[in-house]
Amino acid sequence: MTGIIKAESLKKIYRNGDIEVEALKGINLEIKKGEFVAIMGTSGSGKSTFMNILGCLDRPTEGHYYLEGIDIREKDDNELSLVRNQKIGFVFQSFNLISRNSALKNVELPMIYAKISPSAREERAKTLLEKVGLGDRWGHMPNELSGGQRQRVAIARALANQPPIILADEPTGNLDTQSSVEIMDIFTRLNREEGNTVIIVTHEPDIAEFTDRVITFRDGRVISDRDKRAGGQDRGVAD
Repeated sequence: MTGIIKAESLKKIYRNGDIEVEALKGINLEIKKGEFVAIMGTSGSGKSTFMNILGCLDRPTEGHYYLEGIDIREKDDNELSLVRNQKIGFVFQSFNLISRNSALKNVELPMIYAKISPSAREERAKTLLEKVGLGDRWGHMPNELSGGQRQRVAIARALANQPPIILADEPTGNLDTQSSVEIMDIFTRLNREEGNTVIIVTHEPDIAEFTDRVITFRDGRVISDRDKRAGGQDRGVAD
């Protein structure tokens, strides 16, 4: 597997007047194409800041972040937007669906920005909804769907532009246990069968157990990087 994500001496400093908060303190980390990774840590550990940088929603203050060999620090905002649209599919805890749009129209939305034709958008959106088990729900509005079904729509939307990377921020946080298992089964299938690199931020150990690798943050540093495929061996921390 080749490296799809690489962080080198990554730092993020937030400034408020004379006060500085170092949210990330020199992260060195590589995630390879096709990995299934959980990022864990308590509130304030730096995991959400790191996720925002991975998703090109924020930039590091120091160091470098390479996404498929692209140095994100060198890109302007328009270029970053294009990278996000092409390479990353986002799934959020709160689903972030547009309430006035049907499931089908929600899934189509990223393809509008990608300038895909209406007929192709509709065909692909229906295919994706079938893939997540909602082939008979594409005409339903979000308020007509359960939480688990809404998250399935969100996953289908994340796949709309066929990104190699799926970033999921607490994707089961608003779901019951059964729905959480079903959602994680979809992520597992996307990783195993479709080859997507899947990265999940979670504070729930049982959710992290679905993944192959668990990276734990504390106080802006990586304190553990456990690879279950290597018998649970810690890769070592090089901060």
